Amino acid sequence: MPEVIKAKIIRLLKHADYVPLAPSKLAKELGIAEQDYRQFKTALEQLRQVGHVVVGARDLVYLPPLAGTITGTFKANQKGFGFVIPHEPMAGDLFIPAARTTGAMTGDTVVAKVEKKKGSDRGQVRYSGRILEILERANNRFVGTLLKTTDGWVVQPDGSAFTEPVIVTDVTAKSARQKDKVVIEILSYPTEKHLADGVIIEVLGRAGHYDTEIKSIIHQYHFSCEFDEDCLAQARQVAQQFNPDQLDSREDITDKIIITIDPKNSKDFDDAISLEKDKEGRWVLGVHIADVSYFVYPDTALDAEAHLRGNSVYLPGKTIPMLPEVLSNGICSLQPDQERFVKSVYTTYDQNGKILSRRFANSVMKSTQRLTYIQANRILNGHTKDIKSEIIELLKDMETLSRLIEQRRIENEMLHLDLPEIQLVFDKAGRVIDSQPADTSYPHTMIEMFMVEANEAVASLFDRLNVDFMRRIHPEPDSLSMKNLSQFARAVGLNIPRTPDRKALQTILAAVKDKDCSLAVNLMVLRSLEKALYSPLNVGHFALASRHYCHFTSPIRRYADLLVHRVLDLYLKQQLDSAEPNQLIPKSDLKEIGNHIAFTEQQAKYAESELKTVLILQMLSDHIGDLLDCIVTGLASFGVFVQCKKFGIEGLIRLENLGADVWRYNSKTQCLIGKNSGCMIGLGRALKVRIVSIDIPARQLNLAPAEPLVKASVKKNKIDRKSKSKYRNRKRK
Repeated sequence: MPEVIKAKIIRLLKHADYVPLAPSKLAKELGIAEQDYRQFKTALEQLRQVGHVVVGARDLVYLPPLAGTITGTFKANQKGFGFVIPHEPMAGDLFIPAARTTGAMTGDTVVAKVEKKKGSDRGQVRYSGRILEILERANNRFVGTLLKTTDGWVVQPDGSAFTEPVIVTDVTAKSARQKDKVVIEILSYPTEKHLADGVIIEVLGRAGHYDTEIKSIIHQYHFSCEFDEDCLAQARQVAQQFNPDQLDSREDITDKIIITIDPKNSKDFDDAISLEKDKEGRWVLGVHIADVSYFVYPDTALDAEAHLRGNSVYLPGKTIPMLPEVLSNGICSLQPDQERFVKSVYTTYDQNGKILSRRFANSVMKSTQRLTYIQANRILNGHTKDIKSEIIELLKDMETLSRLIEQRRIENEMLHLDLPEIQLVFDKAGRVIDSQPADTSYPHTMIEMFMVEANEAVASLFDRLNVDFMRRIHPEPDSLSMKNLSQFARAVGLNIPRTPDRKALQTILAAVKDKDCSLAVNLMVLRSLEKALYSPLNVGHFALASRHYCHFTSPIRRYADLLVHRVLDLYLKQQLDSAEPNQLIPKSDLKEIGNHIAFTEQQAKYAESELKTVLILQMLSDHIGDLLDCIVTGLASFGVFVQCKKFGIEGLIRLENLGADVWRYNSKTQCLIGKNSGCMIGLGRALKVRIVSIDIPARQLNLAPAEPLVKASVKKNKIDRKSKSKYRNRKRK
């Protein structure tokens, strides 16, 4: 409990709008129950003793101020300046002007000197600093496009980690050509006066080609596509030795009707469903998950590689698996008519979908049929030609139970964000030519509901057994984020409490469904919530309204699930009390592993998103001047962020392109307001825009309103009136 409270304290104190509070008020702001106040005081004192918080004058609690020298991670901005994110909790990040970065690049570990500088805004103190030393470079290899300039050859790096061109000389060594995508290694890093020097170590292909862009992302994010020989040899060995007839006390359920439902192009099927009624007429849901732990043992080459990768990576048109394909697409995959080892979770429900009991087993199964989501939806909608009657009946029963579970979870205040996804449409040459909405038919929800039930069942079991395990946690949002969300919601016309709870969030999301502002509101709710993480800390899952939760249902593609399977296996074999040290991982090691796999998960998401962005920008680069339907999703001092409805890509409208006016941000109304015209631009507003320009290396889509929001005559009239006023004043003098 103290560790959980410590994390909540630090999260709140880091919030940009936090105002120092006394301990009692801080506890109230955090929602600490009266019976937990003593633990809160203990956690706060421990944080104070190690210097992570300060309890100052009037007993106010705040983070240590930026002062002296700090060590942290540098994050660069495309405009040249950057920020140092301190490794220890401190009051904000340190701004580093462009002239004082000392050549630091995104991800570098640096030492910076803090300098106070009095700002002009109501006497507030603004902190800035300079980089004194670069302790460790995050990267010495980058991907970019080779360009010929009047001064010679340079490589313009992709993305925002390194924005300045890199000088290269011997381009003939690798037969590189103008506009080739290349990998460079830095020989000398940039200084205030000189650009970086580098050497081309690999030519990926022509910039803009699909295969080239895939290779570029893989290099940029340091993904490993190949497995070393030790991993492959071990995978082949366990595959060859697999004998489904050696049940080892497993339950034989090969005669049950069990199906898989997955996307059309899936190759690794790690979850299957059965659904029956017992003698009393109660539902018995079986969730059967590929038993990867049977094949991948701790402290082996396969385990080490799976841990390192953390998860499979899904890019448009390419999958980088966590496990060799002989396992992921072979003996671990629940293919039709093949006997496979699984871990089964059985949940018994009453007629209203209420949980009555749970049971767990090691099993051997045989998938009756493989369906895609689209096929399952067609069957549910009555297209049943050539489909076996037992499959039709099973799907209908699955839908009935799923809707009961979904209703129960909604009543328990589960949150569902409506963030539309798009699928890219490729031509035969591999170029993106269009996009379409991703399939969101009800079978997706069915499988989601059943997987959540199984995940929750396993986590609940482990909590009853008082075992440390890898949880999937989603901390409660801090009160300041909720207050800001409430302010935004009221600005778009939604009447909600000043500090909304989970029920109020449900109300917000329901109120904007199918409205123009839906995307902006859903994004704002998402940004107000904490990130879901992997951790042994028992803080529950806020969005799912779940007290006990873990990831169990995808061990082929997630290392966290494999760890959970190993603990469940010990329970099923009654070996928890006699487990070896490497079989039950201590909490401290679980924290470290959780941080690592949360990072690899985030990298996979970033890579997928960035590749989609690049491919869409390449397509749109042939459509400069075309119109797009967008929604305002963000406001800044330099412009308006909008998201394209069709392509799901974000673009920027700079202030100078909004219209002839002076634009200012009003935090109370959360709008940009034209000083002269009074024109207001708020989050959630629908805008038709035109494409002004595209910068693919910077991943930037520049837009302007299809029609100026303010006509030039408005500003001119205002200026004319001011000029006349000045003339009259001079005449009086």
